[in-house]
Amino acid sequence: MSFQDPIADCLTRIRNGLMRGKDSVFIPYSKLKHDLVNVLVAEGYLKASNKTDDSKPMIKVELKYHKKLPVIKELKRISKPSLRKYSGASDIDSVKGGLGSFIISTNQGLMTDKEAKAKNVGGEILCEVF
Repeated sequence: MSFQDPIADCLTRIRNGLMRGKDSVFIPYSKLKHDLVNVLVAEGYLKASNKTDDSKPMIKVELKYHKKLPVIKELKRISKPSLRKYSGASDIDSVKGGLGSFIISTNQGLMTDKEAKAKNVGGEILCEVF
């Protein structure tokens, strides 16, 4: 199956799982999606992620809830295949007054907006998490 935007598909699967109250969701494996999910785990938005070793590898993402409510309130794609969004280190804004995060693809890998500012690197803003 071919996807036009695999990152948007990944984010949608996470959003749909949270809306339905699922414990985990499965996402088709790619290195970029695995790195994206690992950044969300490191930031505390998701519990864990594991790569399955099947004939078709998948990423099992364990979703996180607090008092039966999803930890992630908003998860949206910023840079799209039809309209890419790039930002320099000094131009990166904060999300919801610093409560949320942008996930940025830089030449040093995927990282949050705070890490990108600290390392003084810019890149493509993939998504916004709150």
